[in-house]
Amino acid sequence: MNDFLPSYVNGAWWTPDAAAAATEVRDASTGEIVTRVSTEGLDLGAALEYARTAGQASLGELTFHQRAVLLKQMALALTERKAELYELSARTGATKQDSWVDIDGGIGVLFTYSSKGRREMPNSKVYVDGAVEQLSKDGSFLGRHIYTRLPGVAVQINAFNFPVWGSLEKFAPAFLAGVPTLVKPATPTGYLAEGFVRILVESGLLPEGSLQLVSGSVPDLFEHLRLGDLVGFTGSASTAEKLRSHDSVQTGGVRFTSETDSINASVLGTDAVVGTPEFDAYVKQLVAEMTTKAGQKCTAIRRAIVPAASVDAVVDAVRARIAERVVVGDPRVEGVTMGPLASLEQRDEVLRQVGLLEAGGGELVIGSVDAPAVTLEGGAGAGAGGGGGEASGGAFVAPMLLRFADAASPALHEVEAFGPVSSIVGYETVAEAAALVARGGGSLVTSVATHDPEVAVALASGMAAYNGRVLFLDRDDARTSTGHGSPLPNLVHGGPGRAGGGEELGGIRAVLHHMQRTAVQGSPEMLTALTGVWHAGATSKPFADAGEPHPFRKSLAELTIGDQVVSASRTVTLEDIETFAQFTGDTFYAHMDEAAASANPFFPGRVAHGYLLVSWAAGLFVDAAPGPVLANSGLENLRFVTPVSPGDSIRVELTAKQITPRETDEYGEVRWDAVLRNQNDELVATYDVLTLVAKELAPATSVA
Repeated sequence: MNDFLPSYVNGAWWTPDAAAAATEVRDASTGEIVTRVSTEGLDLGAALEYARTAGQASLGELTFHQRAVLLKQMALALTERKAELYELSARTGATKQDSWVDIDGGIGVLFTYSSKGRREMPNSKVYVDGAVEQLSKDGSFLGRHIYTRLPGVAVQINAFNFPVWGSLEKFAPAFLAGVPTLVKPATPTGYLAEGFVRILVESGLLPEGSLQLVSGSVPDLFEHLRLGDLVGFTGSASTAEKLRSHDSVQTGGVRFTSETDSINASVLGTDAVVGTPEFDAYVKQLVAEMTTKAGQKCTAIRRAIVPAASVDAVVDAVRARIAERVVVGDPRVEGVTMGPLASLEQRDEVLRQVGLLEAGGGELVIGSVDAPAVTLEGGAGAGAGGGGGEASGGAFVAPMLLRFADAASPALHEVEAFGPVSSIVGYETVAEAAALVARGGGSLVTSVATHDPEVAVALASGMAAYNGRVLFLDRDDARTSTGHGSPLPNLVHGGPGRAGGGEELGGIRAVLHHMQRTAVQGSPEMLTALTGVWHAGATSKPFADAGEPHPFRKSLAELTIGDQVVSASRTVTLEDIETFAQFTGDTFYAHMDEAAASANPFFPGRVAHGYLLVSWAAGLFVDAAPGPVLANSGLENLRFVTPVSPGDSIRVELTAKQITPRETDEYGEVRWDAVLRNQNDELVATYDVLTLVAKELAPATSVA
């Protein structure tokens, strides 16, 4: 590896002058120097401006779907070369399982946002939020909300524990939104972040300026930020507060979100006694959270809150599981299940925090603050605390569990040892357990092991507001659960209070964090132009009047917003209603019993089935011959407004409302606005019809 860890800025790799002052980064297991890190001489302001200009321009040329396709291609590029990342990851102290969580987990985020972007967002550059607001009686003045991308740069300040996942879970939503990213990884593991950035750069998939990497400190970062920029921070609560108080955030309009240290809890339900599947699942999860990534997870379980009568049983079960399954050592050695902490400095800090926990009333019942025996290259496998080699400069710490007799101890709820360390405390009532969870001051996640719905409901009502996520674990989901400490791209990651008050992931929610929601008001014509979605009252093009082909005879390339079918009328008879009732089996009294229907306040007497009317509408607007319309893929937002009696007639107006080509297919989706009216021009029903339409006409369906 190069002497200095390079940065990637302004479209090129950059390293400092050989004489620059630098921080040495060491292998977490052996203490060997891996690289040196410095930003001396780097023009951070120029890198940010490059993102705002070149990055904004290149991403602005792409639609949401085009960006989503690139995310999938990036995921595939990283997958092809992830062995290189695993090799680097081992130097951080990560086992293969730890590396899978970080590397494959990060790649999985790219895949997820690629899929969600194509399924849940339009193939355009504006995202429409919510329904139309009618601001005038005649429909000439409308309002609605749209999202457009922020004009600046998304700056990521990431923690040392997840150098790949931590970056990609921020990068993917920003990229999909169309906002360029500058990544600032933590120094102890920044070489792994540099590894994945290098792969993406070499893939040629990155639009110009869309991703930059700064390897090293950025003390004057906030001096260069301005309105339109945003910062996503992961780290300590104290650092987050310091950054949040900067003038650029307080008065300069820079968006700031943080995900910080969190005293997460896991509650054992009163029903989950020894011998139940819930007890076993609880112990298994607790040990996993103590030892995965050597406990260096912002979502790890720091407080095990269990019924007082079960404390001894949980301690014994945890001790037995650690002895049986946990082998501390160099993760490159076969059989090792827990590696070292990321650095010697981190090891010393964890031991200092353990000292504070002990001073606050915690009794160390599992593990020791002494340097553990570890398994190094050539050493024999051993359980935690067993033999197998010398630490040899590695940042090793044994799994530790502290028992608190006093549930009100401030240290229990305020001190976090960011390593393989948890505390256990007993409770008497479910209400007390919920109150103990809340004492953490706001958490990323709390898990509950119970098979009793009443216990689950009581705990949720008492503690959900103090958490960003709550996991309920029982015999039904123990095998399929992703676990207490695993944030998923589909669900919100973040939490209130001490957890930072921020929010990441959560599906498309995270994309919208990188965009501005704006209320737009205007005429139907203007809102159609602004949103790319047809609004009632805007220009429409009935095919009969224009002399054009039926809209169903047009390919996606030929169809335009506002193309419309205005049908003839069809009269409803009593015989039609009865035939439909007998044919479908829907003999609901409102359709078949005049007296009962008349007594219903919603109906004037017997009325037509709503689904009869919708079926008839399809017959009124459809063009039956084979053509570019490949399938009806759905019907949404159906509302029946005015009942239809025998003798009434209906007609339909079907208007092309939104056209969404699919980037990777030979067809796209067309959303049609369907409106049914009766002979008095009263609104009968409204809904959206979804069709899949070929992008080009097949030779057999060409229209002269």
